[in-house]
Amino acid sequence: MTNRIFITGIGTGVGKTISSAIITESLQADYWKPVQTGLTEGTDTENIKSLLSNPVSKCHREAYCLKEPASPHLAARLEGININVKRITEIADTYQPAHRPFIIEGAGGLMVPITDTVFTIDLIRQLKASVIIVAGNYLGAINHSLLTASVLKQEKIPVLGWIFSGETHSNEDEVVAWSGFPKLGRIPQASHIDKAFVKEQAEKLSLQLK
Repeated sequence: MTNRIFITGIGTGVGKTISSAIITESLQADYWKPVQTGLTEGTDTENIKSLLSNPVSKCHREAYCLKEPASPHLAARLEGININVKRITEIADTYQPAHRPFIIEGAGGLMVPITDTVFTIDLIRQLKASVIIVAGNYLGAINHSLLTASVLKQEKIPVLGWIFSGETHSNEDEVVAWSGFPKLGRIPQASHIDKAFVKEQAEKLSLQLK
């Protein structure tokens, strides 16, 4: 297992943050979301921190926190902020644990713009991270899943596998077969998500991740 893992989704609202919490708990990794947008309901970092049980993991401060619930490039533009991608990679190096994995959560999917010229996939490459893809179940999810897989293959970015989240996806096995990336696990739909749920799912996922 690589020491730097980037969690991306096939879109927005597919369970990326809860997946990040479970993976962080399972690996006793550190967690970081470089760019947070949309602050009305708090940050993903605060959410993750409240869901972890292990005494080892650290949740690191974001490089940029932006109020608007929009893509980073637009939210930054509205606030008159310039996102410096080099600064993000430099901070990543200071946060990276010496002997434990480092979980980095992206915003949305691969082609979400971080700046006017840098997209999430470019940031992944600059961070030298391997990827876990989180997929949900909705009309169009197959297309979004395979497009995500195709871009990662084309860009030769290492992929550890899929996490399927939410309602059971009837085409999970086909997405796995068509993409060639392994299924690491699935996170079931839950009416209440707390530390106990995250710990239970982390234990189920641990063998696949390790």
